[in-house]
Amino acid sequence: MRLEYFEMIDAVVRLDRTAGTIEAVAKVPDASPVFEGHFPGHPLVPGVLLTETMAQASGYLILAHLGFERMPFLTGVDKARFRSFVGPGAVLTVTAKLEHDGSGYAVTKAAIRHEGKSICDAELRFRTMPFPEGLDAPMRERARTSGLLHLAGIGDGAPT
Repeated sequence: MRLEYFEMIDAVVRLDRTAGTIEAVAKVPDASPVFEGHFPGHPLVPGVLLTETMAQASGYLILAHLGFERMPFLTGVDKARFRSFVGPGAVLTVTAKLEHDGSGYAVTKAAIRHEGKSICDAELRFRTMPFPEGLDAPMRERARTSGLLHLAGIGDGAPT
C-alpha cells in the first residue's frame, strides 16, 4: 500500500469471476506522510483512504468481470460504516462482491477486515466507460503486478 500515491491494493489473492467475488490484501505502511497529520502522535488511516481501498478492490473485480473492455469510475458510496481504526503496519483483507452490472453501471458490496475484525464496509457504485486515452496500459500493468491478470485468466493483459 502506497498511501501517498493512492495505490492501495498490494495483491489480489482470490478472484471468482463466476460468483463475482474478489479478495485482496492491503498492507498499511509503517510510516507515511499521511500519518503526520492524521493524527500527530496517534497515526490512523483516514476513512477516505479505507473507502478508496474498497473502491480499488471493487474496481479490480469489475475490470476482471468486463475482461478489461471498460474501466470503472467510482460515482457513489452508500451505506458506509466504519467500525474500528486502522494504524500503521496493519494487514487488511479487502473483499468485494458484484451486486449489479448493466447499462454502463456496476454496484459492489465491499468490506475490510483486520485480524478477523470488521473495520468497514460500504455499497459502491461505478460508471463503466471506455478507457481514457493512455490509461489502459498503466491499469493493466498495475493489475499484472497485483496478480489480478493471472487470476482473471487474462495472462499478459492482451485483450480477451
